[in-house]
Amino acid sequence: MGISTSTTKYQSARMRTAAIILASSSLIAAGTISAQAASLSGLFNSSNNGSSKFLSVEQAFSVDSSSKATKKGTQLSITFDITPEHYVYKNQLKLRFPKGINATPFTFNQKPVTIDDPTFGKVPVFTQKSVTATTTLTTANGKGAKNVPVVIHWQGCAKAGLCYPPEKMATKVAIAVPR
Repeated sequence: MGISTSTTKYQSARMRTAAIILASSSLIAAGTISAQAASLSGLFNSSNNGSSKFLSVEQAFSVDSSSKATKKGTQLSITFDITPEHYVYKNQLKLRFPKGINATPFTFNQKPVTIDDPTFGKVPVFTQKSVTATTTLTTANGKGAKNVPVVIHWQGCAKAGLCYPPEKMATKVAIAVPR
């Protein structure tokens, strides 16, 4: 049995209506997303008096890593330069690296302070101008390794009430053979 012409016209009209509704929904959603993006960008753009409400993450924090061979393996140092009125979470600093790589617990050149964070509760943070976290990397097989990809995860906040999303920084490290 074939489909009648009236059924085909009805289905075609329903498909056009569905397409119009879908297109309208997409436009509304895009408008909502644009409005949300505009309101979020307002947090970082200059206000009428010429000052920003919040710094960008790049302005608030400068993060650098360096490595050097030692007798125990390769020392990886991560330095945070922290703008005043900002802080970095001690416990959000983590490393991700390939299987077969080991890292000692971080040591810090500064002592953290404890704050009562609205998201994490009582947590240690660094508020100092400069903080360096250090760890030693080795291979599980005791051999050296070149160009080992290491991803540094961290998060910081502005004391004025903005927590930046978790950040990642990728680097490559040559891991020395322990002597």
